[in-house]
Amino acid sequence: MCGIIGIARKDPVRDRGWLVVGRDAMRHRGPDDAGEWWSPDGRVGFGHRRLSIIDLSPAGHQPMEDASGTLFIVFNGEIYNFQDLRRELVAKGHRFRSASDTEVILEAYREWGTECLGHLNGVFAFGLYDSGTRQLLLARDRAGEKPLFYSLGGGVLRFASELKGLMADPEFVRQIEPLALDSYLAMGFVPSPQCILRGVDKLPPAHALVFDLATAQSRVWRYWRTPQPSARTDANDEAALLNELETLLEDAVRRQLVADVPVGVLLSGGVDSSLVTAMAVRADPKVKTFTIRFPGHGQYDETEHARLIARHFGTEHIELDAGEATVDLLPMLARQFDEPMVDSSMIPTYLLSQLVRKHCTVALGGDGGDELFAGYPHYNRLLWIRDRLGGVPLGVRRLLSAAGRAVLPLGFRGRNWLRGLEVDMRESLPLVSGCFDREWRRRLMAGQPGWNLAAESFREARIPRTPDLLYRATRMDFENYLAEDILVKVDRASMLNSLEVRAPFLDYRLVEFAFGRVPAALKATASTRKVLLKKLAARLLPPQFDQQRKQGFSIPLASWLRTASWGNFFQDVLLSSDGELFDRRAVRRLLNGQQRGLRNSERLFALIMLELWRREYRVSL
Repeated sequence: MCGIIGIARKDPVRDRGWLVVGRDAMRHRGPDDAGEWWSPDGRVGFGHRRLSIIDLSPAGHQPMEDASGTLFIVFNGEIYNFQDLRRELVAKGHRFRSASDTEVILEAYREWGTECLGHLNGVFAFGLYDSGTRQLLLARDRAGEKPLFYSLGGGVLRFASELKGLMADPEFVRQIEPLALDSYLAMGFVPSPQCILRGVDKLPPAHALVFDLATAQSRVWRYWRTPQPSARTDANDEAALLNELETLLEDAVRRQLVADVPVGVLLSGGVDSSLVTAMAVRADPKVKTFTIRFPGHGQYDETEHARLIARHFGTEHIELDAGEATVDLLPMLARQFDEPMVDSSMIPTYLLSQLVRKHCTVALGGDGGDELFAGYPHYNRLLWIRDRLGGVPLGVRRLLSAAGRAVLPLGFRGRNWLRGLEVDMRESLPLVSGCFDREWRRRLMAGQPGWNLAAESFREARIPRTPDLLYRATRMDFENYLAEDILVKVDRASMLNSLEVRAPFLDYRLVEFAFGRVPAALKATASTRKVLLKKLAARLLPPQFDQQRKQGFSIPLASWLRTASWGNFFQDVLLSSDGELFDRRAVRRLLNGQQRGLRNSERLFALIMLELWRREYRVSL
């Protein structure tokens, strides 16, 4: 993976120095090489930091131009089918000067124009300038594995892999976007195209943007969508679907093992990572697998489950002991993540990446399996509520929900589900993993007059309109929670350690298979999850494998907050005189509730990461 940055404008760029500063603010994304390019007329500039994965020679240097000298690109990602595309393009008369996948994108654009995006199987965020048409193309991969921030205004387009790249510009205004902040407090992340900073957007997954230098006009469009469920497949096609799943996953893993540097597998011992391991050993019997232990926290230890899989497949298994997680990690992670995020598992993800990077440069993980094949417990609960309470009039359910919110304090177990009773399950979805509801956001922002509570409306507009509840829920998670939380966490934590993490389950062919071909009955019911995936596990994994175990990658944050170091740090930061965002009475109420046993540790994590980020980058409201 790499870090990219660029600028394009109608008039020549006068101050060019910030581009290199912004590029090198992302050095962790590419410690192996750096490059800068400016168009002869001074209207377009690209910067690049390289983490060498494919073609380690100088021929892979970026920014890269094509043989005609008319196309120029900065690219972050990997194109997994680049060898197939290269052969196809050679047959069409194209010539190549390197063995890199970057050059394949250039030649694919020469052949197909913007339609080349549909030919790419991989993860990517890139900027491509066509000097013939004087247009700049920005594009992002289908699932959103690679990030891309941009600002557009005054006839100028700026873009970067990380927000800190854009903030290197001395003219950049560092102010919080209120709607994005409200979304963050409600959902736990900032959904694209929103960005936490005013004047900046995130290019959404599966989207592209074209900027015309002559007119300073731009166009954004979606080039790919998750398919609707096919009416032609049902649970009776189980054997055929199981074979198709195995074939697709095997090919995805085989493609993602291709690299000119050492590659390993992140093995937790769960269904997803174990299946990735099973497929990896088919392509490379000597594959390395990695598991992390957290000494002193046995309930989070997955060592024995991972050992079972490693022994069964004979992998070169490496067990890593994580060091003590101290509060000193929080300011560093707040700085790295650009936008605050309510997911404390960023801590073990960072520690794992730090340790794995000592052994390899690329690692395959199991991300995406839960969203594609219905692996989260809340899918069971949604289906249970629909089946058991669907007959209760919506008005009655809304009265029960309102009464529960009035009586039960924030952090009381089950409160979010009680709140979810007010939602019509025939067309919408409850925010069961929400952070702060409307009343609590109003309390927190009491010092900000006229605060607009708009997150619920914004989220409601993103819910897929389909009668199938499970399809609606899994696709909502795929397009929101996965893209804006899980993949952001993995990208920032791994790239801070210059480690590339790949997700075979997010091969777009598997995504289209899961959403377009697999019926709901082979995903989840009110009592089971990952039905089809577990059937594949029964076929490929050892008989002793525990299919029912579901252990998220998490930390004992509530326990840590009871210690002096963590508890005092949270209080000092959130109640200090520097705090200007949140009402202190509301913050004290949260802290006191946590001490009384309420489940608000992640909510406090949300506030502290936002405050640490705001201080680090000197951002005002």
